[in-house]
Amino acid sequence: MATGFNQLLGLAGKQFIIYAGSATFIAGLIGGLVDVVVFLSLKTFRLSPCGFYLLIMSIANIGQMITGLLSRILSTGFDIDWSLTSLFYCKVRLYCYQVCSLLSMSCICLASIDQYVLTCSRPQWQRWSNIKVAHRLCGIFPLIWSVHNIPYIIYYNHVVSQSTGKVSCTLTNTIFDQYAAYSTGIILGKVLPIFITFSFGFLSYRNVQQIAYRTIPMVRRELDKQLTKMVLVQIAFGIFTIIPYTIVYLLLRIVSLNQDPVIAARLQLAASITTVFLYVYFAINVKMVD
Repeated sequence: MATGFNQLLGLAGKQFIIYAGSATFIAGLIGGLVDVVVFLSLKTFRLSPCGFYLLIMSIANIGQMITGLLSRILSTGFDIDWSLTSLFYCKVRLYCYQVCSLLSMSCICLASIDQYVLTCSRPQWQRWSNIKVAHRLCGIFPLIWSVHNIPYIIYYNHVVSQSTGKVSCTLTNTIFDQYAAYSTGIILGKVLPIFITFSFGFLSYRNVQQIAYRTIPMVRRELDKQLTKMVLVQIAFGIFTIIPYTIVYLLLRIVSLNQDPVIAARLQLAASITTVFLYVYFAINVKMVD
């Protein structure tokens, strides 16, 4: 009976990945492309540091959807896993996914910080909200994450199981496996960005409430409010989608929990659901709040 229940949970997770994941992927891909077109076509956004950060974030999110969610849908729902047939794809897919993931999180952090200094009453801080600074930072961070994630290319390899003879795409360095799971996957990719965006998002919101009392041109005032609104909505979605995924991810790392077949099946179902919700965050069209 327990085996049948576990199979039912597995089927439910598979169906959820196929249908909810596919809808999220399509919506995210279209929404991301719309964001890129809007941010590139409107001069007000092209010349805004925050708008530029959101542009780079949208591009990174598209990369995440393709290298992450699409591969998950194909492997889970249709047993199509190119990482098992191509060593190059095995190494490069996770590398590209991590670069895009960390770059996306970096951009939303930079956007939240930019909105804080821009809406701050101190002129010396407002000078840091500069399109040249944004261009430099968006050149530096992709380089940092590209170098930081090189071990994914080195240590991801094809491993053949001695018992089943099946090939798997697996990290072959235990030390880097621990680092990738907790440092990259949790701290750099989840906890730290949430802390930074929440802190500066709250400060930005407080500053925006005081904008009406300052002598600022009406056009700039409305643009500041609009961009701050976009960033705050993105932050709010991030908190409610990233935290559940992080909790389930940490539970899956506890070996003792996964030794019980029923608990393991429930955690796998929870992982399927929270993974899709995680991609909902990256699929959000930031212009939808305009």
